[in-house]
Amino acid sequence: MSRAIGEGVQAKLIFPTQAEADAWMAEMSAKLEKRIPDEFMRRKVLTAVQYEATRAGLDPQLVLGLIHIESGFNRYAISPVGARGLMQVMPFWQRVIGTSDQNLLDVNTNLRYGCTILRHYLDIENGDLFRALGRYNGSLGRAEYPNLVYGAWKNNYVWNGAGNSIAQR
Repeated sequence: MSRAIGEGVQAKLIFPTQAEADAWMAEMSAKLEKRIPDEFMRRKVLTAVQYEATRAGLDPQLVLGLIHIESGFNRYAISPVGARGLMQVMPFWQRVIGTSDQNLLDVNTNLRYGCTILRHYLDIENGDLFRALGRYNGSLGRAEYPNLVYGAWKNNYVWNGAGNSIAQR
């Protein structure tokens, strides 16, 4: 996990063709226009989500659903218990897999941590997304949070383009 966090690579869309990347960006950008009005920031967030999710073997639309529930796409969100950024990453993860100088409110850093952590939980739970989401939220064994994320994912961020089969359930 630490190695995944430490690899500072510039985010870019990863699709088999540029046409597919353009189609995904256009569709997801339209879905997020009200939540992230600034087009530059919206494209930056979407590019980072798609890159980090794909890099971690996650469906980018699942990650969008998780962000929808966790922070409502507020990159500066800080929860009452101290979770930070889009994916609401707890600062203790910096000690566990990163370094204290990494800014969890930075879009790319936050997404790298969040996707790496969710992938870790999926691995622990042998691919069981429901249980992995429960672990991510600290609510393992309770259905509310996994159902909220799954609902946000399926109701708001479904994309039927090619190459959309990573970590779906």
